[in-house]
Amino acid sequence: MTVSAGAAAYAERMQRIMDAVELRQPDRVPVAFFNMFWLARYGGISYREAMYNYERLAEIARRAFLELQPDMYAHPHFLTAVGPVMEKMGYKQLQWPGHGTADNVSYQYIDREYMKAEEYDDYLLDPTGFYLHTYLPRVGAAFQGLEQLPRFPGLYYMRLVVASRQFASPGVQRAFAALKETGDEAMRLIDHANRFAAEMAELGFPLTNGATAPAPFDYFADYLRGSKGIMLDMYRRKDKLLAAIERAAIFITRQTIATCKASTSRIVFIPLHWAFDGFMSLDQFKLFFWPSLRKLMLDLIEAGLVPMPLWEGDCTSRLETIADIPRAKAIYWIERADLIRAKEILGDVVCLRGNVPASMLTTGTPDEVDAFSRRLIEKVGKGGGLILDCGIGIPDESKPENVRAMFRAARKYQP
Repeated sequence: MTVSAGAAAYAERMQRIMDAVELRQPDRVPVAFFNMFWLARYGGISYREAMYNYERLAEIARRAFLELQPDMYAHPHFLTAVGPVMEKMGYKQLQWPGHGTADNVSYQYIDREYMKAEEYDDYLLDPTGFYLHTYLPRVGAAFQGLEQLPRFPGLYYMRLVVASRQFASPGVQRAFAALKETGDEAMRLIDHANRFAAEMAELGFPLTNGATAPAPFDYFADYLRGSKGIMLDMYRRKDKLLAAIERAAIFITRQTIATCKASTSRIVFIPLHWAFDGFMSLDQFKLFFWPSLRKLMLDLIEAGLVPMPLWEGDCTSRLETIADIPRAKAIYWIERADLIRAKEILGDVVCLRGNVPASMLTTGTPDEVDAFSRRLIEKVGKGGGLILDCGIGIPDESKPENVRAMFRAARKYQP
């Protein structure tokens, strides 16, 4: 049986990626594609259209991938084309193009306390009940009414029979109807996304990651307590914060493993938002952040997956600490720390990804991008263990000629 050109290209790229992950010298340094709204710039459409037009986004992404030839790509539908689903949900934690921001302005996160300080006990007692009755109605209009659901853990036998009347309450009925519309739209999104991924696989392009997971600390800092709340909790509610992190990690790990194992990619993307040097001291990092993140990574590795934390900001002071993981089992995507310095400390432990600067992609020249990429390939790619990329994916405002220069460099230079 002959192997198609697409299948051969897919196998070649996967081998290149796994050689880098497993710290072997690949035939060349692999290069990755990750973006939020750069595809809109590349395709000449607004950010808003990229969010709401599944077919148009797929058409532009297909054209970009065929030109750039990435070795791995992050799914554009799940990063960008989520506008219709968020609209149906009445999602409140973000503003997005055409919904709170201008048509060509990226996501804006709304930093609030979505869980109050005094609600740690409610979360620790019954996370699911807290979600249904308190958290979900705060973050999405479609969930409003679920607070009228019965408290299930206290129901049994005839109490359960009688309590079923609450499913007929107007608020619950309204929430169920709104959530059905949201779910229908989410199924449309997933259908388009699956068809796009299948087509890309036929063309020979593997997915970058099969699932995304938060660091357990970030889960509370980003989505529940907000920046002010989490800073106060580190001093005023240390024990409850640590207990909640441990509790949440169980759910994060189980859901992530199940999601990733249903995908074609074994890589788990873990964006880290509060691990950087400027937010917490190294001692605080070792107490609040690293233990739960390390355990999450170890659990993913044990499940046969490849964790890929994105170390946003400057995490230079953490490099020695974060070396404490199994060898050749993970990818560390580095935004700002010196990748050559990171190679010296982490090169025998983990594959590095990055880190052509965002400023260079947006305001530099193709020659500058070429020179910087060459330096990374020759210095960091030596001996394996490098995936070339921007510091945090392709910035929305990147010049197309600069992006082309980075992808050309990966095929042009050898370590």
